[in-house]
Amino acid sequence: MNKMKGINSYHKELTEGDVSNKAHRAFVGGMWEEIGKLQFEFMRHVGLKPEHKLLDIGCGCLRGGLHFINYLEKRNYFGLDINSSLINAGKVEMLEAGLSFKNSNLLVDDSFSIEKFNQKFDFMISVSLFTHLPLDIIQICLSKARENLKPAGQYYSTFFQAPNSAHAENIRQEPGGIVTKYNSDPFHYSVDEIASAAESAGLNFTMYGDWQHPRNQKMARFSLKN
Repeated sequence: MNKMKGINSYHKELTEGDVSNKAHRAFVGGMWEEIGKLQFEFMRHVGLKPEHKLLDIGCGCLRGGLHFINYLEKRNYFGLDINSSLINAGKVEMLEAGLSFKNSNLLVDDSFSIEKFNQKFDFMISVSLFTHLPLDIIQICLSKARENLKPAGQYYSTFFQAPNSAHAENIRQEPGGIVTKYNSDPFHYSVDEIASAAESAGLNFTMYGDWQHPRNQKMARFSLKN
């Protein structure tokens, strides 16, 4: 999926020195402890249990992943990201946290090739993924998610919300002060646009809304149609 490159800065590979200096934590947006813990507590709230299999799409360097890995049973955490240096940084974070024994599953991939894990998932999550992608690529992600969810599985993903579709004006998202755009990174979308992408991908869409994200990202839920 070559068109992924150039959309945002997340294909940039960090050096070993960057990883040693923990620069990866800032590279994925900072707020390492706050947002990592927030997404973990949210997933527990919506029903994540240690025995469940969880896929973290756009897992980066495991800002949330470390919390999930610590909580889930061995081999139940799966993370996918386009950036190999962030995956390597995540492995360092796991080692330093004493979590390597959990045998988590990490994959570098630029095409949402979830099927490579050869698993069906109880839960999926993406935090700060759709905020950096155009709508056509979001739809590809949703289609891949549909193919790899269990019948009762749920996929939660954040996005920056716009008041109406094709909202051409920039929006200053509060709290956080992030300025989002319609046609460049960071992107914003209306509820109807996300719902339409879900419908095209064959998924049900539910607007979860506010989940106390410090930069005003809203949460959407996707599930299989009956």
